[in-house]
Amino acid sequence: MSIKQLEESLKSGLIDRRTFIGGALAMGVTLSSASMMASAATNATPNSGGLLKVGFTQGSSSDSLDPATYSNDFMFALGYAVFNNLTEIAPNGSAQPELAEEYEATPDAKTWTFKLRKGILFSNGKTLDATDVLVSISHHMGESSKSAIKPLLSQIEKMYAKDPLTVVFELKVGNADFPFVFTDYHLGIRPAVDGKIDPMTKVGTGGYQLAEFEPGVRAVFKRRKDYWKQGRAHLNTVEMSVIADPAARMSALMTGEVDLIDRPDLKTIHLLKRRPGIKVHTANGTLHYTMPMITQSEQFKDVNVRLAMKYAIDREELVAKVLKGYGVPGNDHPIASSMPYFAKGLEQRSYDPDKAKFYLKKAGMSKFKTSIHTSDAAFSGAVDACLLYSESARKANIDLKVVREPNDGYWSNVWLKKPFCTSYWGGRPTPDLMFSAGYAADAAWNATHWKNPEFNKLLLSARAELDQAKRTEMYADMQSLCRDDGGALIPMFGQYVSAMNERVKMPSQISEMWDLDCQRFIERWWVA
Repeated sequence: MSIKQLEESLKSGLIDRRTFIGGALAMGVTLSSASMMASAATNATPNSGGLLKVGFTQGSSSDSLDPATYSNDFMFALGYAVFNNLTEIAPNGSAQPELAEEYEATPDAKTWTFKLRKGILFSNGKTLDATDVLVSISHHMGESSKSAIKPLLSQIEKMYAKDPLTVVFELKVGNADFPFVFTDYHLGIRPAVDGKIDPMTKVGTGGYQLAEFEPGVRAVFKRRKDYWKQGRAHLNTVEMSVIADPAARMSALMTGEVDLIDRPDLKTIHLLKRRPGIKVHTANGTLHYTMPMITQSEQFKDVNVRLAMKYAIDREELVAKVLKGYGVPGNDHPIASSMPYFAKGLEQRSYDPDKAKFYLKKAGMSKFKTSIHTSDAAFSGAVDACLLYSESARKANIDLKVVREPNDGYWSNVWLKKPFCTSYWGGRPTPDLMFSAGYAADAAWNATHWKNPEFNKLLLSARAELDQAKRTEMYADMQSLCRDDGGALIPMFGQYVSAMNERVKMPSQISEMWDLDCQRFIERWWVA
C-alpha cells in the first residue's frame, strides 16, 4: 500500500488515525510528517452534522420563492439547497448530470435527450418523473413570464416526455453548450401539480427542506435524511441571514454570530487575516463589476459619449484601491480570461482623459454632466469606486455626480431602471450563456438595453456553429462589439473572496464559476 492509498483509506473511514500513522511510519515517514498528513487527510473528510450560520450581503424584502424572480445570491443559494437541476456545474467547470443520469445529442446538436435518475424523491414523498421537469421549465417560458432565463429557453422548439424518465428537447438551431442552460439557479425542478408547478412551493428533491423563510431577513434549512446524493448535504442545520452592511457582516464573523460571510470588506480584510481562528478564502473565476449605461436613454444614446465614459475611468486605480489587488482591470466585455473563447488579442482599454475629451467632442460636447446611482448592495466598495471614478472623470471634463441609494430595494428600484448605475455579475461558464443572459436584445437582464443587430446575429450563429475555429472568431467579434459599442462599462474583474471560522471546511477543489462554490456550499461544505 502507498501513502496515497493510506490517505484515501483514512478519508473514507476504512482506517483510523492511529493505523494511518503506524502505516506511514512503517514506510519511513517521520512521526511529525505522518501526524501532519493525518490531520490534513482528516480535515478533508466531510463530517455529518452541525450548524452553519451564514451572513449574506444580498437579500431583499421583495424576494420570493417563485424561481422566476430569483435575482440575488441569497435566493440562488436557497434554490440550490432545496431543489436540484437537470445538470450542475462541476468543480472543473463542466456541466455534469444531476437529476439527469445522462444526456446525449444528435450530431447537429439540435436534439438533446436527457435520461432521469430512477427513484428520486421530493420531500413530500412524490417520485420525480419527466412531467415534473417539463412543467418546471415551462413555468419560465409563458408569454406572461418575466423570468430572466426565458430568453435562453426560447431556443427550444419543442420538448416532450419520451417516457416517464426521458425528456427530449428539440432546438431551433444546434447548441453545443445546451446542457449548461439547466445549471441555472432558476431551473430547480419542482413537483407537477395539475399540469403546472406551485411557484411558492418548498417541496424539492434537494438535500434540505426550507424550515423558515423571511424575505430579506433570514432562511433556515434542515437536512433531509433521505437525500439521494451520496457524500452531499452534511450539515444538520443551516441558518442564513442578510447582513448588508460590510462592517456589521465582518463584526458578526469576528464575534461568532455567524460562521461564514461572503464579500468581506476588502478595505479592512487585513483585520480578519490577523484574527485567530478565522480564514480568508479566495477563488479566481468569472466575477466582474459593471457600470451599465442605458443606451436608449437621452444621455447615453450616442456611442461617442459611452466611449468617453469608458476612457474616463482609471481601472488600475480601482483594482488597487477598491479590490485591494484582489482582481484585474476589465475591458468592457464580460468574458473572463479563464473562460473558453476569451479574445486574447483585444487591446486592453486604459485611462486616457484626452481620448475621453476627443469622444465628447465627436458627440458635439466640450463638457458632460451626469449621475451614477450606487450602493454597497451592488458590490462591496461600489460607492468608493464611483467616488474615485468621479475624480478621474473630472480630468476629462466630465462632471459625474455620485448618488448613493438605499441598500434595501437596490436591485428592484435602481438596477435596470436608472440610466447609469453600478452592478456586478457572477458570470457564466460559457460566452453563450453570459451574452444571452445580459447582452442579447431580448435578455431580461440586459441592463444597458443595448440592441446591436450584428451582435445578436452573431450570438445565434455562434451558438449553432460546431467548427471551433469559426466559433472562436465569432465570440472574439462579439467581445469587440461589447467593448466598443455596448453600454456596459466593466472596469474590473475580481476574485471571489469569503471569510469563515476555521471549523468551516470545503472540498479540495470547488467550483469557481460563482461565489461560494457556485452557491452550492450548503450541499457541498461541512463543519468540523
